[in-house]
Amino acid sequence: MVTIKGHEFRDIKVRDSYSRRAQQYKNKIISALRVFRLDEDDIEIPMEQIAMKNVAASVTFYLWDEHLYYSYKGSNKFVENLAMVAQVIEYFVNLLNDEKISKEEFLKEFAEDGDILEQRIEARKVLGVEEDSIDFEDMHEKYKKLSKEHHPDMPNGDTERFKQINRAHKILKRELRD
Repeated sequence: MVTIKGHEFRDIKVRDSYSRRAQQYKNKIISALRVFRLDEDDIEIPMEQIAMKNVAASVTFYLWDEHLYYSYKGSNKFVENLAMVAQVIEYFVNLLNDEKISKEEFLKEFAEDGDILEQRIEARKVLGVEEDSIDFEDMHEKYKKLSKEHHPDMPNGDTERFKQINRAHKILKRELRD
């Protein structure tokens, strides 16, 4: 089981037919979002040519005049990451349909800036971790060290750098923990 956004999800392992299964998960995401009267043209799910590659999977869609986005890179294969995206989207759509969460809560879970991927790359640079790192504990340790070093109350403190470090931590925490 994997905890995402405070909920438990089954960790799916795909052992064969990677491309076919990736297409099935893409279709599952589109099907879940059809509840909102969205069609394939309203939903962007970038597909990887080699579905067993270690690449993040994501979905972007516009709903209620908001840019909504979700990506996952906790697995070693694109197809498994896409399976997780499908589970998360389907789960939250069902929560909304069953009136267990409000429209505002749904938006809060998925609303992102249009340039979120660039923000995440920059945040990793600020904290000094690899561009594709998903080890939040490592990022958190580096955050604590850097924020202590640059805290405005320290002799060599730098308020702007301190704010930048905190912003980076917040972006990555939302991606990997929330």
